Amino acid sequence: MKEFNINNLVRPNVACLKPYSSARDEYQSTGSEMVFLDANENPFQTDVNRYPDPQQRSLKAELAKIKNVSAEHILLGNGSDEVLDLLFRAFCEPSKENIITLPPTYGMYKVLANINNIENREVLLNLDFEPNVEEILNSVDQNTKMIFLCSPNNPTGNSFSEEKIIHILENFKGLVIIDEAYIDFSAGKSWLNKLEQHPNLVITQTLSKAFGMAGIRLGICYGSIEIIEILNKIKPPYNVNELTQSRALDRLLNMENVDSEIFDLLKERNHLSEALVEVNFIEKIYPSDANFILVKVDDANKRYDQLIEKGIVIRNRTTQPLCKNTLRFTVGTGEENEKLLEALKDID
Repeated sequence: MKEFNINNLVRPNVACLKPYSSARDEYQSTGSEMVFLDANENPFQTDVNRYPDPQQRSLKAELAKIKNVSAEHILLGNGSDEVLDLLFRAFCEPSKENIITLPPTYGMYKVLANINNIENREVLLNLDFEPNVEEILNSVDQNTKMIFLCSPNNPTGNSFSEEKIIHILENFKGLVIIDEAYIDFSAGKSWLNKLEQHPNLVITQTLSKAFGMAGIRLGICYGSIEIIEILNKIKPPYNVNELTQSRALDRLLNMENVDSEIFDLLKERNHLSEALVEVNFIEKIYPSDANFILVKVDDANKRYDQLIEKGIVIRNRTTQPLCKNTLRFTVGTGEENEKLLEALKDID
């Protein structure tokens, strides 16, 4: 995009802001053992008596190898929600500017817009759950800073057309945020391989889904060096704690286990999709690039309550736009999926 200029997007107060410099930001390690008397820490060893690395260098280095990107293009956060919130705070002026979201989609975009007092312009997906590109671009004005695309999308499970996303990237002067929380379950490629081609592209990912680490809260943001530098200016100095960094690094160093679990989940997803056809009140099974399956049923509220009574917790999405009478099933273990199928076939 020839007309893109990050300096035209960042909030003026953020552009002028001098970031907080923590004690651990102010020295360069020589490789020798250091005596730390700089941060007013308790000196007695508890494994967590020291502040964590504010830039998560070891974790970013391993992630950079796995994702084939430079560590300079990575920002880590306390879950994807912190990463998304930082984008709002860096680029959107409260009570003045706006974003565009595409319902049905991840609900936190709207929540974060409300928290930050940013107008959220909603442009519904079409009936195929694809972006309505013309309507999106017609909704843009001089105060539109970001467009959020969740692909694979939650709750629909589909990945958006590459052609449609490129058209948005090339015709919008603001940031295009592609949320790839479920990308590891998709046959399609991540947009990371197009990061260098589109300076307005920002990609978010997470360790909560395919990596099985929802409990440690680690979100990932990939963007240009300029975008990452801006976000680093406003992030809390120790936003990713030591326990999270340690557990995440251990997991990244054992990618064969992660890959094996993804393989098993994809196999279970296919099995579940095929078996759901036999459930008489399921009217439609939507294709999925995620670790869940969206289905249309005769009466979502009734079926949800019946499954709860049988000890099965799923998600009722009937209140979402374009999702009337739909239920979302997360793909579980083989045993869990069989319990779901048994319960579905046992209710009238």
